[in-house]
Amino acid sequence: MKLHQLRYLLAVVENGLNITAAAQRLHTSQPGVSKQLKLLEDELGFHLFMREGRALTRLTPIGEQVVVHAQRVLGEIKSIKRLSEDLRNEAGGTLSIGTTHTQARYVLPEVIRSFREHYPGVQLHLHQGTSEQIAALMERDQIDFAIATGSHELFPDTTLLPLYRWHRTVAVPHGHPLTREKKLSLKSLARYPIITYSFSFTGPSSLNQIFAAAGLEPNVALTARDADVIKTYVRLGMGVGIVATVAIEPDADSDLVALDAAHIFPVHTTWVGFRRGTLLRKYMYEFLQALGGHLDRRSVDRARELPTHGEVAHYFAGIELPMR
Repeated sequence: MKLHQLRYLLAVVENGLNITAAAQRLHTSQPGVSKQLKLLEDELGFHLFMREGRALTRLTPIGEQVVVHAQRVLGEIKSIKRLSEDLRNEAGGTLSIGTTHTQARYVLPEVIRSFREHYPGVQLHLHQGTSEQIAALMERDQIDFAIATGSHELFPDTTLLPLYRWHRTVAVPHGHPLTREKKLSLKSLARYPIITYSFSFTGPSSLNQIFAAAGLEPNVALTARDADVIKTYVRLGMGVGIVATVAIEPDADSDLVALDAAHIFPVHTTWVGFRRGTLLRKYMYEFLQALGGHLDRRSVDRARELPTHGEVAHYFAGIELPMR
C-alpha cells in the first residue's frame, strides 16, 4: 500500500466517485487512477466500491471505513511535514481558512493585516462558504481553521474555540414604517417581506422556530449567503433585512436604518475550529490569539485535550467573550 493510492482514493470520494474529475484534480490520467485503485483493492483483498459496469456507484461498508482511516493517515503525514517546516522555517508556510462571507468581509481584515505584518512569509488562503461547505473542506483536510457560527454537529472531529458573540440587526431604508415603532417586535416584522441569510432557517435558533414560538410565520422574500447582497435588495425595497450587527457599517450603510433586535433574537457565538490531532505551528497559535485575546497558547492546548464540544465550552464558560 502506497500513500499516493490513499490520496487517489480520497480524491475519487471527494469528487463524487468521478474518476475523471479526480484525475484532473490530481494532474494525472484517468486510467492511472483506475489502475491504482484496483491495485489497492487487490492488496487489501476486498472491494472499496460498488460498481455498475465501469462506473463507481458507492463505497462499500468496508470502503467507508478505509476512507476514514486514510483521512487520518494523510492528516498525520501533513502534521509531520509541518513539524519539519517548523524546524526549518518558523516564519514561513501556509494557512488556509474556511469562513463565511460575514467573517471574511467584516471581522478578519484587521486580524489578517496585523498577522501579515508579523508573518510576511506565511501565505494565507481564504475559502468562503456556508457552514456545510466549510465542514466539507475541513473533513477533506483542505483548510487549517474553520470560522463559523453554530452547527457544531457538522464538525464532529474538530476542536471548537469560542471567539465572540453577536446579535442580529434589522436593516430598513429611511422612512420605512418600522422606523416609527418605539420597540421592534416579531409581530411587526412578520408584516413585511424578510431578506436574510440562507442559514437563518436551520438549527435550533432558526428564524422559523423563533417566529413559530410566537405563533407567527415569516414572509421570506429572499435568502442569500452575503450580507452585502441582502443590503442591496433591502435598498431596492424588496423587504426588511436581518443581518449580523457587525455587517452594518455607519458610513457605507448611511442610507439604511439599523434597528436593534437584540431583544427579539437570541445571541450567537462565533467560533474557530481545527481538526483534532492537528499540529499547530507557532504562527498558527499567533493567528488564534489575534482572533481572540483569550486564545493564548496555554488555553488552546488545554482545549485540545478535551474530548467533546461540551467540555471545551465549559472550559471557556468563565470568560466574557467580546460582543460585536
